Amino acid sequence: MGGPRAEHGAPPAAEPEAAGEPLAAADPADAPAADPEWLARVAADTGIPKRALSAYASAALTLASEQPGCRLGWNMLAGIGSVESDHGRINGSRLLPSGQTTPRIIGVPLDGTRFIETPDTDGGAIDGDPEWDRAVGPMQFIPQTWEMFGRDGNGDGRVEIDQIDDAALSAAALLCDPGLDLTIGEHWIAALDGYNPSAAYNNDVADAAERYAQYG
Repeated sequence: MGGPRAEHGAPPAAEPEAAGEPLAAADPADAPAADPEWLARVAADTGIPKRALSAYASAALTLASEQPGCRLGWNMLAGIGSVESDHGRINGSRLLPSGQTTPRIIGVPLDGTRFIETPDTDGGAIDGDPEWDRAVGPMQFIPQTWEMFGRDGNGDGRVEIDQIDDAALSAAALLCDPGLDLTIGEHWIAALDGYNPSAAYNNDVADAAERYAQYG
């Protein structure tokens, strides 16, 4: 499939008094926040929980400011979130208003049976497994990658793999790390390969991202 044929850029940012709501209500870090009307419309049209969509949009807006040449679309993050955890809803989990996932989303041990063998790198501190690494959280980071790219997306002073704002911003940082323009197909593929080097995974994310791109 390659990459989305139409990669949308950052969603519209909220104005200080957009839709009658002060921008300060967005989050304690004063990170960029998407326009409330855009969030409501796109969440309704796509079925993405508004709490997850808000995290994807904020992360895209942040990277648009930090690395404008990356041109990361919110829909790429949403495609990853869809494939990795159904936006935090996989296996009965859900997103709390705080953005935390409950119960925690922890993948299978990476023992080589189904995925690339990855011996433990964190002593089980993040994933609870002292023998093998496991992917964790709504964006399914493995511990060693989280240590490299984990960021505080909601400004609470903590970097939490199970919190959707932190996870989405961290995913955005990983995708933009190579410094490529992600509206170019081969660059999109290369960035996603850095997230998960699987052609099937790339196709699944591309399908979801392309579907979401229709909605803004």
